[in-house]
Amino acid sequence: MGAAAAAGACLLLLLLHVAARVADALWWRPRRLEAHFARQGVRGPPYRLLLGCVTEMVALMAEAAAKPMSPPDSHDALPRVLAFYHYWRKIYGPMFLIWFGPTPRLTVADPELVREILLTRADAFDRYEAHPVVRQLEGDGLVSLHGDKWALHRRVLAPAFFPDNLNRLAPHVGRSVVALAERWRAMAAAAAGEVEVDVAEWFQAVAEEAITRATFGRSYDSGRVVFRMQARLMAFASEAFRKVLVPGYRFLPTKKNRLSWSLDREIRRGLVALIGRRSDEAEEDEDDGVGLTDKGSSGFRDLLGLMINAGGKKAPAAIPVSDMLEECKTFFFAGKQTTTNLLTWATVLLAMHPDWQERARREVLAVCGADELPSKDHLPKLKTLGMILNETLRLYPPAVATIRRATRDVVLGGGGGQPVSVPRGTELLIPIMAMHHDAALWGPGAARFDPGRFAGGAARAAAHPLAFVPFGLGPRMCIGQNLALLEAKLTLAVLLRRFELARSPNYVHAPTVLMLLYPQHGAPVIFRPVAPPPPAGDGDGSLVAGGR
Repeated sequence: MGAAAAAGACLLLLLLHVAARVADALWWRPRRLEAHFARQGVRGPPYRLLLGCVTEMVALMAEAAAKPMSPPDSHDALPRVLAFYHYWRKIYGPMFLIWFGPTPRLTVADPELVREILLTRADAFDRYEAHPVVRQLEGDGLVSLHGDKWALHRRVLAPAFFPDNLNRLAPHVGRSVVALAERWRAMAAAAAGEVEVDVAEWFQAVAEEAITRATFGRSYDSGRVVFRMQARLMAFASEAFRKVLVPGYRFLPTKKNRLSWSLDREIRRGLVALIGRRSDEAEEDEDDGVGLTDKGSSGFRDLLGLMINAGGKKAPAAIPVSDMLEECKTFFFAGKQTTTNLLTWATVLLAMHPDWQERARREVLAVCGADELPSKDHLPKLKTLGMILNETLRLYPPAVATIRRATRDVVLGGGGGQPVSVPRGTELLIPIMAMHHDAALWGPGAARFDPGRFAGGAARAAAHPLAFVPFGLGPRMCIGQNLALLEAKLTLAVLLRRFELARSPNYVHAPTVLMLLYPQHGAPVIFRPVAPPPPAGDGDGSLVAGGR
């Protein structure tokens, strides 16, 4: 009896210890943190057991998503897209505390504090762990990595996005855009001179072409087959993400979940086989002195080749096959979705603002003449188009917010403002869209489409040089931003010289967010072919890379 009683007492103590730890994590610690921030003047909606503020956040977002923008040509999208932030900021001020379950999230929208978090004191903050469904969408590649592994991957992959390398990729992208434009022209000819196109769907083909080329290079055909399966998997994962609040939903053997699991296995098998073939070829290339570049004359360095060749023969496993696989998935998601969204919103804005559309068209014709595509020398001269893309990224940034987690206790601010003590483990929500729409930074016309504000460059467009951060800031700034901007400028230049864009009567202006910003009801735009410019005599018709 004595041993049994002792065992029972030990078990009881263990249960009491576990109960105390759970109670502290779910109740007492959140209450202590609420008091900690309140003493510094930082408040927010009250913490509720287990759920935090999630119920209120979901209700505010659902209410906003139920109504389109009003008036229909308004660009004051923040109250609709980040409804919870817009609502609580009016009550608690620009910095306030919210709760994602028992995890505290401090909202920070001051550019000076954002500079500290993302740039000058980036070592004190790390990217937070995304939900498993999100990781299924974006892969466990560069976006999700940390520490030395992140640094290795970033260093290895960076050369793929150098301007000279992208210039070699651009002709392939340009030809796919021309093919798409000719298809629309034929559709318009068969439909009394105009065609309505949902660009939110069609531009995925352009973005997919570019990221497939960038990832696989000479293995494009095999990579395209794999990435088409990845596109289907993304559709399933996006649907699962909508049910992210249903506990265990991703483990249920529903029909779509089983299809998703099967697709994931097929994708992994396809990528492993492709990586194996390229690894064998890489050894032959090194023996032949070909090195990192593609076997073709273009010399293009693709992402897969860079990973396979990382370290050369002396360190062939610098990046394991499993990590290469995740990087391929990451770049497919990030490269495709970000560029698709940028192109979609830019086209919608050009259709909504015919004055700026005409200015951009005149510039394209003046700079490029009769050339089929802009050359590598033409693209930097398309200043108006660059301003339009920046204004698009300001009003409708693909990522409306980013989150960092404090890896240690840290004090933010103090250089003129009230310092804020942030305990380790606190998440910091940076509402990028709110910074981009802040009238204190952008003036009373902050909600107006005005590309001219970028005439002097992005750093001088607002009251603070870091008020514009569509691709992030600091060491974790989006590695693919040069590719996204090149694709967008090239695509719009091709379309503007061929079409007049008009807003469709079927278009409902309803920007919303599901990981990235997208048009809730699609983006139908009317395309009307315009007469091509006259031949420019001896123009060489060179492509971006300087010829076919």
